[in-house]
Amino acid sequence: MTYRSPSPYAPPRRLSLPRPPRRPRLTRRGRVALLLGAVLAAAVAVAVALLLARGGPAAERPRPLLVPEGWRSAQVYTAVDRALGLPRGTARKTATAAGAALPLPAEARGNPEGYLFPATYPVLSTTDPRDLLRSMVATAGGRFGTAKVAEGARAHGLSVYETVIAASIVQAEADNPDDMAKVARVVHNRLARGMALQMDSTLNYALGRSTVDTTYRETRSADPYNTYAHKGLPPAPIGNPGDQALDAVIRPADGDWLYFVTVAPGDTRFTADYASHRANVAEFNANRSAEKG
Repeated sequence: MTYRSPSPYAPPRRLSLPRPPRRPRLTRRGRVALLLGAVLAAAVAVAVALLLARGGPAAERPRPLLVPEGWRSAQVYTAVDRALGLPRGTARKTATAAGAALPLPAEARGNPEGYLFPATYPVLSTTDPRDLLRSMVATAGGRFGTAKVAEGARAHGLSVYETVIAASIVQAEADNPDDMAKVARVVHNRLARGMALQMDSTLNYALGRSTVDTTYRETRSADPYNTYAHKGLPPAPIGNPGDQALDAVIRPADGDWLYFVTVAPGDTRFTADYASHRANVAEFNANRSAEKG
C-alpha cells in the first residue's frame, strides 16, 4: 500500500475541474511502524530506578514495554494498561488527572501528547502507572530540552513545543531519516509561504483514525487539527515523535519543495512544481487503483 501527503490538489479556489464526491488524498501510511532497534539507555535507567525505588519483588524479572515512535497517546495508554494489568482507561485517567504532576511544558496545557517518549521501558507488577508516565515525560523533556533543539527551533522561528508538533507530523508522514528531512523542509516551506499544510495525518488524528482515503467534506471540517481548513501548525502534537523526526525539523534538508507523494513503496517524490506533483499523484492513483483491483 502506498501513502500520500500533502493534498494532491490545490485548495478549492484554484481548481477548475469539478470535484468527485470522494477522492483519494495524500496521507501517511495507515499503520505505525514498530522501531525494534536500540533501547534508549537514558529511558531505561530512569525506569529501572523508579521500579527499584518502589520495592519491586527481587524474584520478578522486569518485562519490556515498547513504545514505538509515532504512537499516539491513546495507544500508549492502552499499552500501559495491558502491561500493568490495569482496567482499561486507567493510564489515560492517570495522565490527565488534575494532580498528575507530569513534567510537561506550560504550552502543553496538561496534554501529554508528544511527550510520552518512544523507548523501551521495563515494568514490574508493582509499577505505578503515574511513575511510568512521568518517566516517559521526563525522558522526553531531556531529549527535547537540549541547547541544540532550542537553537534549532529559534533558527526556524519556532518554539521548542512547536518543533515537537512539527516533528510529530514528520514522524507520521515519513518512513526513513532522508524522507523525514525532506518532509520537514516541506513543512517549513509551506509555513514560510503562509500555505496550509494540508496534511492528512493531522486530519486523521482529529478523526481518531489512520487511513489513506479522505473525503472532500472531511477536509472542510472546522476541527483545529484540520490543516486543510486552518493554516499553521495544529494546536498540539499528533503523536509521540522520536529523535530522528525532531532532528529533521531542526536540521531539514535543503530544497524548495512544496509537495510530496509516495508513488510506490520506497519511491517518495518531492517537488516545488504543482504540475509535476499532479503527474506524480496521477501515477499514485493508478497504482492504488491497481492494488484495489
